[in-house]
Amino acid sequence: MMERVSNKWMATVASMWIQCSCGVYTFSVYSSVLKSSQGYDQSTLETMAVFIDIGSIGGVLAGLLYSAVTNGSNHSGFGGPWVVLLAGATQNFLGYFLTWASVVGLIKRPPVPLMCLFMYLSSQSMPFYNTANTVSGVQNFPDYSGTIVGIMKGFSGISGAVLLRAYNTLYEGEPSKFILMLALLPTLISLVLMLLVKIYKTNTGDDKKHLNGFVAVALIIAGYLMIIIILENIFSIPLWTHRVTFILLLLLLASPLGIAIRAQNEDSKRVLETLSFDSNPLRGHPELLRSSDSSVPEDMAYHELPSGALDDKVLFDEEGMNLLQAMCTVNFWLLFIATICGKGSTMAVINNLSQMGQSLNYTSVEVNNLVSLWSIWDCLGRVGAGYLSDYLLHTRGWARPLLMAITLATMIIGLIVIASGFPRILYVGSILIGICDGSLGSLIPTITSDIFGVRHMGTIFSAITLASPVGFYIFSVKLIGYIYDKEAGGDDHSCFGTRCFMLSLLIMASLDLLGFLLAIALFIRTKRFYSLRRLKDSVKWSK
Repeated sequence: MMERVSNKWMATVASMWIQCSCGVYTFSVYSSVLKSSQGYDQSTLETMAVFIDIGSIGGVLAGLLYSAVTNGSNHSGFGGPWVVLLAGATQNFLGYFLTWASVVGLIKRPPVPLMCLFMYLSSQSMPFYNTANTVSGVQNFPDYSGTIVGIMKGFSGISGAVLLRAYNTLYEGEPSKFILMLALLPTLISLVLMLLVKIYKTNTGDDKKHLNGFVAVALIIAGYLMIIIILENIFSIPLWTHRVTFILLLLLLASPLGIAIRAQNEDSKRVLETLSFDSNPLRGHPELLRSSDSSVPEDMAYHELPSGALDDKVLFDEEGMNLLQAMCTVNFWLLFIATICGKGSTMAVINNLSQMGQSLNYTSVEVNNLVSLWSIWDCLGRVGAGYLSDYLLHTRGWARPLLMAITLATMIIGLIVIASGFPRILYVGSILIGICDGSLGSLIPTITSDIFGVRHMGTIFSAITLASPVGFYIFSVKLIGYIYDKEAGGDDHSCFGTRCFMLSLLIMASLDLLGFLLAIALFIRTKRFYSLRRLKDSVKWSK
């Protein structure tokens, strides 16, 4: 029992470190060297970016693999989340290494379809990391699913800024070496830590306090990175300063280990005191006894409710629906289409952020800062939405789809702001869209686990995330790429001025309005389910 308690926290820290090494949202950093070295026009580059997003289709495979290898209680043998992490690390290395080899001329320039495959492999690793770390986190902390999802997604969100700090310290101005870094660093960290990531279904006292500590660390790191990026944009920073700030960043990233050790010690002490007092592990813990008593039966599963509440069924058991059952519900498709509108728009913006900056005459340093700051805003959105959705659900009964609708409404404002084309307005718009992107990244998997259950969460959530590449292909290739190339001129296929992206952004804003309406419909349909969920958990959050 004590070993299970102890490793639960170490598994969480290992997952956080793997997540913050993945380097998401960094395509804009090396897209220019990819374009120039391979002789691509903007539409071809957009196709590369689409395949990066299509890599999320691997999440379905990751979900199926996760379900297959996590049967059993301890997963100490061949099975366990580490198998999924190993598959992700392998794909990460192959995809980025072959891309780097193509850019530097180590191998012959590949045809476009083969380069698309490299892009696909590199990005397909991320769903494997996300599935293993996020789903195991939800299973380890089922009472705080929003918070743990926010933590995992938050550390993933700042991973781009973290790796850019390492790049600026070691290889600034050499984007090809950044591609090599993406091939090596996440792979090595995953291989070293993957065996620590396991599932420990234990109730170990005040998990909320220690999870809040992880939230605080994520926010501190995000704030620290934001300050560094802003200072670099104002002042000329010498190399030694880069090194000092990077070392301080590494110390901050190591700080969750202290929280985990403290949590282990408290939990182990609590278990020893309980066992010495009475063989009944609930004796001496009235809060656990109270939490097991609820106005909603523990064995409640598929109880009938009036029309409009979770397709007339509410799921409280841990088994939950499988993918086929979920796809037969209206709620699945409401969430799927809303995700097309929301995540498709945000992915289109981030993957075109470099070209947007160039069209508005931003310098390369400013463009890199925009990418880094996007990671900060994305992290704030992920951590904040995860924690806030838990808090508002358990204390005020706010259903999570309502927060999704608010996020989509904010995205509409952000897209209109960027389309206005005022000087330096790209910074303001990227803040709004970045926070919204992070918020959706945290809310969508949490809503999935709420509505359809935890057991097949990885597979169902990964199926829903297929909406992201669908939306991205529509918005980025068929919309942004087409209009950009139509407006561009010259041999380098470049475009300058607000005309390059204004119409595209306004069209995306109108489609996000559709996503907002669908999220409102999902909120109405699941409102009663979340009200019962609040009754079930109100005692735990009233302390």
